[in-house]
Amino acid sequence: MSIAQAPERVLSTLNEDGTRHKIDPRLSHGRFLNARRVVGYGLIALFVLLPRIEIGGKPAILLDLAHREFTFFGATFRPADGFILMLFGLALVLTVFLVTALAGRVWCGWGCPQTVYMELVFRPLERLFKKRRALMWAAYAVLAVALSNVFLAYFVSADTVEAWVFGSPAAHPVGFSVVVAVSALMFFDFAYFREQMCVLACPYGRLQSVLLDEQSLIIGYDEQRGEPRGKAGKHRGKPLPVLREGVVQTLGDCVDCRACVSTCPTGIDIRRGLQMECVGCAQCIDACDAIMTKLERPRGLIRYTSKAELAGKPRRLLRARVLVYPALLAVVGVLFLVQVGERTKADVWVLRQEGAPFTLLEDGTVSTPVRVKIENRSADKRVYRVALEDTAGTRVIGARPEYPLDPGKSAIVPMFVISSRDAFDGGERDARVVISDDAGWHTSLAVTILGPETSSVKEQP
Repeated sequence: MSIAQAPERVLSTLNEDGTRHKIDPRLSHGRFLNARRVVGYGLIALFVLLPRIEIGGKPAILLDLAHREFTFFGATFRPADGFILMLFGLALVLTVFLVTALAGRVWCGWGCPQTVYMELVFRPLERLFKKRRALMWAAYAVLAVALSNVFLAYFVSADTVEAWVFGSPAAHPVGFSVVVAVSALMFFDFAYFREQMCVLACPYGRLQSVLLDEQSLIIGYDEQRGEPRGKAGKHRGKPLPVLREGVVQTLGDCVDCRACVSTCPTGIDIRRGLQMECVGCAQCIDACDAIMTKLERPRGLIRYTSKAELAGKPRRLLRARVLVYPALLAVVGVLFLVQVGERTKADVWVLRQEGAPFTLLEDGTVSTPVRVKIENRSADKRVYRVALEDTAGTRVIGARPEYPLDPGKSAIVPMFVISSRDAFDGGERDARVVISDDAGWHTSLAVTILGPETSSVKEQP
């Protein structure tokens, strides 16, 4: 039984028969590689150091899932801040849209962890240990474990990870399991899956068809200058006429050396135009510029450009989507700042009652249960007090005088409001509960006190 073959390669990582086409890109030195190294190693250092940097006594970034607290550069958000976190996520999405519309896939080639670690850490190790595979695998494993511990520090703090590293795994089985799982995934990704993460798994390349337009910055091959291809040697930028198939043609600058193909980390031929697999790393630019320099031809046959410029049209930075995205981003940003500014030092709300809504006491008064929940959202310990604003004809029993709460902690304050029978209108009366702390903060909540309808009061035995 024969296997049907595709007429041409469908993906850069697949052969015509469906087997994997392994890519071993040649490193091309140049100005863009140097710039990417500065950016990439800077991002790696930032990733490692951020859990160690403290702002206001807190880690710069801490995603404490166990306590449902998310700290970003000194500000702590909790589940009650869901709307603020939604605005933050929406701002990130709009920023990605705007950056892509302007600069194309600059994130993929310059900032994405997959590209940064693959091209600036793991592939250099592969080249270093080319003939010593066992050492290479060992280095990969050590790096994967180290990076997974740094990753864990974003969720439990760097001090906790450090204590865990020098302790027994049995004392922290969940954290140890996370490190093992993340290390295994990293090793699999960078040792085997590699460029397929960009080509097959990541959806960003497939989204570029709707996020890019003719004015977006891309890496493109100047077909008008480069075609037809041919090896014509040095000619200082002057095209040479050659006889091809009985016709005199003027060769372009592309000498078909395939340097741009051999250096591409995803294995594409950039001369075929914009492709989903292109991550915008600029390795093909450095490779082509080196060849052009050797042949004494102008650089830029492959360059950062736009589809409009390649078609001979001017590039326009201002266009509809470039104006709409910042406008939406500004609206989301203003809403975010307003919501952050209006955050109170504590969250308080009245809980739904359980059991009987009220009780008639022997002395003829009515006892109504009220439950108030307080959550300390400040960065310091606070002592809270709860009282009824309007105490005319009523009294409160059951509540403690003070409720001390640590940051992020909460407490439920149960109380019973004792009212006279004739205080109710239609089985209810309005009141306000006042909550204050020892730092001067206070607020009040409207609460409905339930009781019997006056006309239908019956004594309880």
